[in-house]
Amino acid sequence: MTSQTTLTPGEAEVVGALLALSRAFVAQTARSISGLDEDVTLPQFRTLVVLVSRGPQRVVDLAQELTVTSSTAVRMCNRLVRKGLVAREERPDDRRAAWITLTAAGRELVGEVMRRRQAALAEVIAQLSLTRPLAFASVLNALVEAVGEVPDTQWWQQWQEAELAAAEADAE
Repeated sequence: MTSQTTLTPGEAEVVGALLALSRAFVAQTARSISGLDEDVTLPQFRTLVVLVSRGPQRVVDLAQELTVTSSTAVRMCNRLVRKGLVAREERPDDRRAAWITLTAAGRELVGEVMRRRQAALAEVIAQLSLTRPLAFASVLNALVEAVGEVPDTQWWQQWQEAELAAAEADAE
């Protein structure tokens, strides 16, 4: 596979470093998940993370976000429903579409995996000698936003809001 974008040698080096880093992060994520629930795959975990980041989703929107077919998203959601990690809901204003929401177990699984990942990354960062950590974090957050994700502090805020909303729904 060849790239259509012409990069300077320095930019190509950055791309290579990011590719290597992404491989390391995928492996670290897989280890974090397997330590908790060997039956949740990386694509299923990604679905749970999207639900934290974006809130309840229609299956068709989840499929688009995950870049899979609608039938693949339906099968994945069915598995996650059976595992008790998501719930399928109908909304009175749109009975044609199934909405997928995280359950308390799904939110807790995502939270625990993220806490494990955070601890593992903290150990790696503690070994580095960063001269300008805030500038480095700024560059990384710019990359995060460029690919359509939210920075970590915003992600955790959304996770906590989902926890509060679930607690309020349970109280009703």
